[in-house]
Amino acid sequence: MKKVLLMASGLLFLFLNVHAQKQSVDKVIAVLGNEVILLSELNQQYVMYLNSGNPVNEKMKCYILQQMLVQHLLKQQAEIDSVMVDDKQVDDELDRRMRYQIQRAGGQDKLEEFLNRSVLQYKDELRPDVKDQLQANKMQGTITEKVSITPSEVQKYYDSYKKDSLPDIPTEFEVGEIVLHPELTKAEKQRFYDKLDAIRLRVKSGEDFAFLAKTYSEDPGSAPEGGDLGFFDRTMMAKEFTAFAFKLKPGELSPVFETEFGYHVLQVVERRGEQVHARHILIRPQNTPQSMDRLKLHADSIYNNINNKKITFSTAASMFSADKESKYNGGMVLFADNVTARTTFIPSDKLDPKVFVVVDTMKVGEISKPVAFTGADGKEGYKVILLKNKIAPHKGNLEQDYTKFKEKAQQQKQDRVMSEWFEKRRKNTYIRIDDEYNECDELKIWTKPATTETK
Repeated sequence: MKKVLLMASGLLFLFLNVHAQKQSVDKVIAVLGNEVILLSELNQQYVMYLNSGNPVNEKMKCYILQQMLVQHLLKQQAEIDSVMVDDKQVDDELDRRMRYQIQRAGGQDKLEEFLNRSVLQYKDELRPDVKDQLQANKMQGTITEKVSITPSEVQKYYDSYKKDSLPDIPTEFEVGEIVLHPELTKAEKQRFYDKLDAIRLRVKSGEDFAFLAKTYSEDPGSAPEGGDLGFFDRTMMAKEFTAFAFKLKPGELSPVFETEFGYHVLQVVERRGEQVHARHILIRPQNTPQSMDRLKLHADSIYNNINNKKITFSTAASMFSADKESKYNGGMVLFADNVTARTTFIPSDKLDPKVFVVVDTMKVGEISKPVAFTGADGKEGYKVILLKNKIAPHKGNLEQDYTKFKEKAQQQKQDRVMSEWFEKRRKNTYIRIDDEYNECDELKIWTKPATTETK
C-alpha cells in the first residue's frame, strides 16, 4: 500500500486539472463506491499534463487514474464525516488557478482562445472539481492531524540509515533582513492620484469600466479580468477598500482612495448578504530619485546605529522593517519546505540569489551596508542584511539536523497511518477498474484480494 500513500501525498499534482468536457463517445473506466470515473475525465487531465510542458508518456495515465481514485476515496469519507470546505476556500483556489493559467497562457485573451470559452465560464466548470479536491485534501489532513513524533522515534528513524546513505546537507545560511521602502511626499504622490481621478471621470462619462481596467490598472491579478475581484467578505481586503465596498450600492463608483497598495477606484457589481462583488482600477505610485535618496540616508543611519551598538539588529527590524513576516522574528528570514515546518536555516540553492551574492562573502555576525533591491512585486528599496550563521556542507547528523530528521520521521509515520487507512477503506469499498488498465502497476493494489487479518 506504500505506493498508494506516496501518490496520496502528491494530491496537489491533480489540482492543475480542468473540468472534463464530455466527448461524443465516452465510457466508464472505474467505479469507486457509488461514483464513476469517465475516460473523458482521464484524457482531459492527461492533456493538462502535456500542456504543462511534460513529454508524451502514455503510462502517465496509470498514475493520473490512481490519483483520481485516491481523491474519490478521500472525498467519500469526507462526506461521511462531514468534513466540508466553504465557498471562500473554493473561490480563493479558483482565483489562484486563474492567475496561474493566465500567466502561463500569456494573457487572458490567449487563455480564452485556448479554452474556447470565457474565463468566467471556465471557473464555473472548474468549481465542482476544485471543491472535491479541496475536500479530499482536508480529509487527508484530518486523518493525519493527530500524528505526533517522539525523540526516541526520531532516533530510531535516524538509526535506520546506513552511515554511507545519510543525506548530504548543502551549505545553509541563517539570514536576517531589514527591508526598507521609500515613502513619497504628498506632492510626489499627487500626479498618480490625478491620473486615476481622470480615469474615474471617464467611467462616469460612460466609458467601459472593464476596458479601462484592462488598459490602465496595475493590479496583475484583476486587470486581465477587467478589474473583477469576484465576491469577498469584510476580512479579505484592506480596511479602506472594505469601507467603500460595503458602503456603496450596486453600480455606484467610489472616489479615489488610498491603501498600502496604491490608489484605487472601485465599483460595486452586486451585494449578496455579507459578501460584495466588486471591480477596481489600481494605480501604484512610483518612486522618485528624491525618495530613493531619502531612503538611502535612512538606511545608512540604521546601519551605522547597529554597527555602533546604539540599537540591536532585532530591535531595528521590529521598528523599521517593511517585511511583515520577518520584522517580528528578529528580522530572521524563514524557510519552509512545506506548510507545516519552518526554519531559519536556508539551503544555499533556496536563498534569494541577490541575497546569496551578498552573504556569501560575509563573515558570521557581520552586517552588510544597505543594498539596493527590487522585490518580486516590483517594489524598490534597500536591505540591511545580517549573516547570523553559516553551516558548511556535511553529512546529515542529529546534532546539526535534528529538525530535518524529525520532519522525515513524522512524514514516514503519517504515510504509515495513511497506508493503513487506505487498506481498510479499500477492503470495504466496491472498486472496479476497466480491463484496459490491467497492466498498470499503480492500480493493482486497488483490485487485489483483501488480505486475511490474523488475530
